[in-house]
Amino acid sequence: MKSLSGFLSAVRQRLEKKGIPRETSESLLGLLSALMTTITTESTYDEHIITRLVDAFADNGGLLTLIQQQVAELDALKRITFNLTSSLELQAVLDGVVREAMRLVKDADDAHIFLYQNQKIVFGASLQADGKKNKLYAEPRAEGLTYHIARTGEMLVIEDMQKHPLYKDAPAGWSGSIISIPLKMGDRVIGVMNLARTRTGEFTLSEIRLLTLLADQAAIAIINARLHQAVSHQARSDVLTGLPNRRALDERLDDEIKRSARSRRFFCVIMMDLDGFKQINDTYGHDVGDDVLRQVARSLRETLRASDFLARYGGDELTLVLSETDLNQAKVVVEKVNDNLANLVLQLPEGKTTKMGISGGIALYPRHAHTAPGLIRAADEALYRAKRSGGGSFQVAQNGHA
Repeated sequence: MKSLSGFLSAVRQRLEKKGIPRETSESLLGLLSALMTTITTESTYDEHIITRLVDAFADNGGLLTLIQQQVAELDALKRITFNLTSSLELQAVLDGVVREAMRLVKDADDAHIFLYQNQKIVFGASLQADGKKNKLYAEPRAEGLTYHIARTGEMLVIEDMQKHPLYKDAPAGWSGSIISIPLKMGDRVIGVMNLARTRTGEFTLSEIRLLTLLADQAAIAIINARLHQAVSHQARSDVLTGLPNRRALDERLDDEIKRSARSRRFFCVIMMDLDGFKQINDTYGHDVGDDVLRQVARSLRETLRASDFLARYGGDELTLVLSETDLNQAKVVVEKVNDNLANLVLQLPEGKTTKMGISGGIALYPRHAHTAPGLIRAADEALYRAKRSGGGSFQVAQNGHA
């Protein structure tokens, strides 16, 4: 009778005599250890069990191959799980999915992943055999494979594209085989993963099984990344206006300073304050004031450039960050802001309307300050001068701020 350690040692010796490769032997021993620990409470094992087990594994090539295959699949699943949970950034997750898909099928030509939401397909990521990343091969066809999988929620293996009805209207050059797998959470399809080969023919059961496992892990990772994205957005958004908040502003200023320090380019910070906003609050109450602020924020956001960053600093104060912008360019932007508000008709209760002006102060990095707090102070001081002079204007900060 042998203890578990003695039992495994005896198995190892007998496997060596049978000529079983060391790697396979160690994998088998790991499985046996887990198996024996699970299925028995006995502390000793008979010698004839060792002989029967080893002979069965050594003499049955198919069984040994199956064990090797399952060990490889477990290793792949472990790697996939680790790689897809190492980041909560959605793009990093999508890139990881296509990278793992290409590793699971040796002769794969390309892998694509698409997101599916509100019955629309959106490109997520891709990887080609030559290393090219995130290049969309073609927009998914309304009656093509990707939309079909998204709608049905069922995996499909196509051994020859040119003979399959889903490819009857596809370009003549499309050929080979492809597997398409839905990414699902419960019954809901959140995406589709496609993996194609230039050659025709079936995919092995092992490949299909591994790709299915990858798809399951991918769906979980995508949902987690989306939740992280949503929570992160909420933490950086002003509840009232939907604009970025002070936290998001601080992060943006830090990024702008680092980028400008590297590129040696200017950027501007503009502190703005609505003229007459206190009167709105005093006359109609804070609820109406909040609605007016929402109207102003929505209108300004639609006016600004895509690269401009508008945040709510607090109260009716707004902060505008203009990337790679000098003073002359900043003056063009604030002129647009002034024109926008001059033409904006603000809705009040009982069908009443009003208009509102805006004042602002402009600070230029690095002329007026080298730090984020310094830029805010410089722009705020210029805003104060603009308000003191009667409002409705933008003043430039004075030199000498930290």
